[in-house]
Amino acid sequence: METETRSDLYEEWKRRAFLGPLPQGFLRLEERNAQQQQEAADQQAALALHQLQMQNMPAMHEAHVGRLSVTIVQARLVKNYGMTRMDPYVRLRVGHAVYETHTCSNGARNPHWNKVIQSYLPPGVTQIYVEIYDECSFVMDELIAWGHIEIPPQVLQKGETHEDWYILSGKQGENQEGMINLVFSYTTKCHPYMSAPPVMMVPSSTMFGMTQYAPVNVYTAPPTAVVPPVVPSTLPNAEVELKQISEMFPNMDKDVIKSVYDANHGKKDITINSLLQMCE
Repeated sequence: METETRSDLYEEWKRRAFLGPLPQGFLRLEERNAQQQQEAADQQAALALHQLQMQNMPAMHEAHVGRLSVTIVQARLVKNYGMTRMDPYVRLRVGHAVYETHTCSNGARNPHWNKVIQSYLPPGVTQIYVEIYDECSFVMDELIAWGHIEIPPQVLQKGETHEDWYILSGKQGENQEGMINLVFSYTTKCHPYMSAPPVMMVPSSTMFGMTQYAPVNVYTAPPTAVVPPVVPSTLPNAEVELKQISEMFPNMDKDVIKSVYDANHGKKDITINSLLQMCE
């Protein structure tokens, strides 16, 4: 009996010397089986989550109907806030996409931007949201005016170009802060290189005491083989045509004529018809 015990002790000593101590619960088959089952379940859950994310990936890119072009021409505000002349700029929201104009330095109550913004129009979106801010140096930019603006039905349904003044709300009250001049045009012919980039939500400025989250476009490099489009108004014959059109409409702002010309892809006759509709 003593010899057998010594032999067992010797074998145990060799095992520990070469293999080291066994992990706790090595011989507990039930615990090992439970651990393996848990690992397998975790692996299946991770695989299912990955497949679900891959299925939902196309939904992250919002479908679009066509391309909306908005020319932010100018504004007429009722009051200049602050001790100096205001430096206004416009923030425009189309669906979940947010765009900004440059700042009109010393624009005060009558700022001019003449900024053309092109955006995909998501399904079901029939209005845009406009905000006018006064750019400040040492404090947050001050929100001056805002308004929900309906896209004219003839623009969406018939593809017409429409220019008008739209009333703004603001510190003076509902529909009491002035007006903004916009030009709308719309086309369903979208170029393949203008794929909608993904967006991510980041904190933006506050309005009405609540923090807004504005999407920021995530840059994706365009295909190297695709050549960017040429703006019609930069073509050699465009200067002559724009001059002729301006002579036909002497009371219309040249920047508005230029934006309508670009929106109609440099087609002179269609541009003239669009401007006639705007005058009517």
